[in-house]
Amino acid sequence: MADHEHDHDAHDQDAHEHQDEHEHQDEHQHEHAHHEHSYQAAISGYRAEKDAFFKSSTNSPVPAAERSSFEGLPYYPIDEDLVFDELRLEPYAGSEPSNFQIPTSDGKLRPAHRAGTFTFELRGAPRRLTAYTFDGGNGRSLFLPFLDETSGRETYGAGRYQDLEPDDDGTYAIDFNLAYHPSCVYAPQFSCPLTPAENRLATRIEAGERLPEGEPAP
Repeated sequence: MADHEHDHDAHDQDAHEHQDEHEHQDEHQHEHAHHEHSYQAAISGYRAEKDAFFKSSTNSPVPAAERSSFEGLPYYPIDEDLVFDELRLEPYAGSEPSNFQIPTSDGKLRPAHRAGTFTFELRGAPRRLTAYTFDGGNGRSLFLPFLDETSGRETYGAGRYQDLEPDDDGTYAIDFNLAYHPSCVYAPQFSCPLTPAENRLATRIEAGERLPEGEPAP
């Protein structure tokens, strides 16, 4: 686990063309439905595997005494509109230093590097998130923490995470359905990087892991 839409002949021709168009539309809708079903099944399968890991693995972040009653992580509904693919990592051009110390949940500092930024459009506005790497990494795997307007209410106050790997063409995909909580949400002995303020999105991201309804946000 990662801490990851006329004449008779002319009439016949028009009818034939309309039928071809209708069949093509049906085929397109079927392909879209198949893609949607496949995607939904893939996300659901991943979540089921993670739940099984959390419940039974000795490496689970859920405290051992709580695993027998663990019934699965709470999630927002899967939303394919919150998947952004073919994104290019752009050079970081902000005012913060490229190399810095990222604070952690246990009051420590961890060496980190601003690897670059991703820009995408969401709800009619451009959004930008900075991606990070840590010492000892391969330089291609990226850490993408973020805050949004659910943070501190429905999701962990210090942010949620994504781990990004490049596609074959060098682009990346941000899939908010894969957003997950750090391990320190479940047990305080874990040391989890806190999301830098530059990665706060001024919108709600209702996708990925959330806190149980009615439970106060840590």
